[in-house]
Amino acid sequence: MVIQEAGGTPICLPSGADGAEPLSSVGESSPAQAAADAAVARLREMSVDLRGCALLDRDDSALAATGQLERWSQAGAGFLAAADAAADREADHVHVATEEGEVFAVRHGDLAMVAVAERFTLASLMILDMRAVLRDLVVGKTANSAEPADGGGGR
Repeated sequence: MVIQEAGGTPICLPSGADGAEPLSSVGESSPAQAAADAAVARLREMSVDLRGCALLDRDDSALAATGQLERWSQAGAGFLAAADAAADREADHVHVATEEGEVFAVRHGDLAMVAVAERFTLASLMILDMRAVLRDLVVGKTANSAEPADGGGGR
């Protein structure tokens, strides 16, 4: 999917045809890295329409992604920069829809998540899911610790 930035520079957000790309991560496995990988995997599980996503830090470096980290870092940073420039401030969340698909970005604290989804994805639900994943990551919840104590199912 190609998105035209305000300055005319195309931003290509990577995604596989079936959205089944392996998770990529930076550095050695550590609790922080494991949590970043788990956040990306969790959003993937929550959204059947998701083509791909990445978790970015304050410096726009991808901490975890469904594809190549460097490509997601560049594309995510460009997407967020275009949104910030259009609003003359840091955007809290962004949603862009094209005929080819939809792109979302949500910021929470020093983290941001960028996601590409199929066309006609329910935007409010995607943004809600992304916020939930980021919020849980910030407070230290993982997919396993978020399950009810009685063993009941999640969503």
